[in-house]
Amino acid sequence: MSDLTRSAPWAALVAHHKTLAKVQMRDLFAQEPRRFDRFSLEVGPLFLDYSRNRLTNRTLSLLLDLARDADLEGWIDRLFAGEAVNHTEKRPALHIALRNRSNCPILVDGIDVMPAVNAVLERMRTFSGAVRDGSWTGFSGASIRDVVAIGIGGSSLGPRLAVEALAPYAKGGPRIHFVANVDGAEISSVLDGLDPGRTLFVVTSKTFTTAETLVNARTARAWYLEKGGDSAALDRHFVAVSSNAAKVAEFGLDPDKSFAMWDWVGGRYSLWSAVGLPIAIAIGFDRFVELLEGAHEMDEHFRSAALDANMPVLLGLIGTWYGSFFGAPSHAVLPYDRRLAQLPAFLQQLDMESNGKRVMRDGEAVDYPTGPIVWGGVGTDGQHAFFQLLHQGTRLVPADFIAAIEPDHGLPEHHRMLLANCLAQGEALMRGRTLVEVNAELAAAGLDPAEQARLAPHMVCPGNQPSNTILMRRLDPRSLGALLALYEHKVFVQSVLWRINPFDQFGVELGKKLATGILAELEAGAPSGSRDSSTNGLIARCLARP
Repeated sequence: MSDLTRSAPWAALVAHHKTLAKVQMRDLFAQEPRRFDRFSLEVGPLFLDYSRNRLTNRTLSLLLDLARDADLEGWIDRLFAGEAVNHTEKRPALHIALRNRSNCPILVDGIDVMPAVNAVLERMRTFSGAVRDGSWTGFSGASIRDVVAIGIGGSSLGPRLAVEALAPYAKGGPRIHFVANVDGAEISSVLDGLDPGRTLFVVTSKTFTTAETLVNARTARAWYLEKGGDSAALDRHFVAVSSNAAKVAEFGLDPDKSFAMWDWVGGRYSLWSAVGLPIAIAIGFDRFVELLEGAHEMDEHFRSAALDANMPVLLGLIGTWYGSFFGAPSHAVLPYDRRLAQLPAFLQQLDMESNGKRVMRDGEAVDYPTGPIVWGGVGTDGQHAFFQLLHQGTRLVPADFIAAIEPDHGLPEHHRMLLANCLAQGEALMRGRTLVEVNAELAAAGLDPAEQARLAPHMVCPGNQPSNTILMRRLDPRSLGALLALYEHKVFVQSVLWRINPFDQFGVELGKKLATGILAELEAGAPSGSRDSSTNGLIARCLARP
């Protein structure tokens, strides 16, 4: 057993779980008329209702004991102080510095990073403004009409999410396209119909060695030149976001005109940096600052609020409660807003790349589940797809419902229906429908007893499925910034409780290394035969002529 599973707080939670495992949430609500008031919290633009969870005051008290035993408050202080919380790579994790609107000094190795952060932000302001107002022109003298953002992982998921979520604020700017997948179908479809004289490519890669990104960037450059683009004006149509000046120059761009990144920001935490340049171009820099301000507001809350009134801490504790003690293998993210369609994919990387770890900080294997499988989709689409499993399946699936109270369109009837479905689904998952209630409904509908007996078992919904509901007044830059920062800090909280490092991702590297070798065999047209029979056979199959 690990030190964690031998600890007194862990043992107390194991025992407490046994007392709550069969408790119905509808009974908890009946016993606590003010349960909603007790288990809800408002921070900045976000309101969290966590009353529809299988927990009591005692549960939260025990979870807070677990947090204190893990020195959560100390780890929060270390994160904000710029200490090397990413111990395997010996660096801090200072995404909070990117949106530090207070501009208080944040030190890395004794040097305040805020002047460098502010300098990049000022360059983003100038550049994005020039692209938006038409003063940044292509080789033909025409303004930029299309921006193609090339990156992968955190260099694409966050910016794509924000650009789609904040589309109503993108008036007057160019069209933004994203290319992440190395599948040639993606970049081919994006480039089709674009004018090279009016297209800007933003190539984002911290190391500027990411294979997928460079293949797409080279394809974009070849397209630009083949379509009549002026090679002397390459830097009017390509801009790099990277920390590797030498590789940027090798690609053919002036490193002095690229946008800097820092090794103390992981890709999945980087949309607040120059990685967010497509966001600033899409919605304007002032709106981009509002995004940063929303995140900073959540940062300050996370840093200073008491643990029992701290929104990211509470979400992290609740997630740990289900993952570690109920054995829930997954977590559903259910935004009731079409503009948040990319949120589940963004959170998949944020959570699963961070907390999908099998060893603790000291290198010892864990003996408890760590990160959940994160999945989800937009309501109400999901109600007619996977919600069936949530209501009548055999697995415990905690969920987050997310909605804006006011729409960004002029169709109030649609929005009232959307909100009604969001609120009803959370209630239905919590309450369920008992056999007694089903029989009463069938009897009221006039079915005879035999038909009731036949149908009733199929209509019972066990309920007791936990969920959180996060509401914002409107989906605007400030609200989105706060929402994403909330989830970033939730993931950090869970990593501290599980004693793991959420800021490295060595598991990503093995597949990349093997792909390099297989690519060489595919390019050579001859399998080496040195791999397992499955891989050898598949390589041969791909190389075989029809």
